Amino acid sequence: MPKKPTTADAQLILQLYDLRREAEMRKARNWWAGEFFPESADDFLKVVWAMGTQENAWLRQVGGYWGIVTSFVLQGVLNEDLFLQPGFSGELFLIYAKIHPFVKELREKLNDPEAFLNLEKAVTRTKWGRNRLQFMIKRVEALRQKRAEKKAS
Repeated sequence: MPKKPTTADAQLILQLYDLRREAEMRKARNWWAGEFFPESADDFLKVVWAMGTQENAWLRQVGGYWGIVTSFVLQGVLNEDLFLQPGFSGELFLIYAKIHPFVKELREKLNDPEAFLNLEKAVTRTKWGRNRLQFMIKRVEALRQKRAEKKAS
């Protein structure tokens, strides 16, 4: 049986949330959420290999943040039920949904079987998480379609 969330868990969630409010992190998160919609592993890798660009820094900043946070959950440092509350982890599900269709190919092309593995484990470890991921995959597809329609008009 998982441990009940503690005051320390709540404090850690608030500290992690506060880190998300830092000015550059906010820009990085806005880019990931609103502008970055890779269609393939190669689209993603264009940004990965574009060292020195703002987009590359933002990709690494947000990916690194969620990699660290998910490691806390997977190692039992942070209560999983509290972490999975949509008010905190919703952004993680959005980000992972964007790369989910081609994450295996990314791992192959990066020659890194561990790439995004903590994110994947954190979002797919529970039934609720797997259901939430499916919901977010549909939402990302809808957002992609709206972006395509907007570009076409």
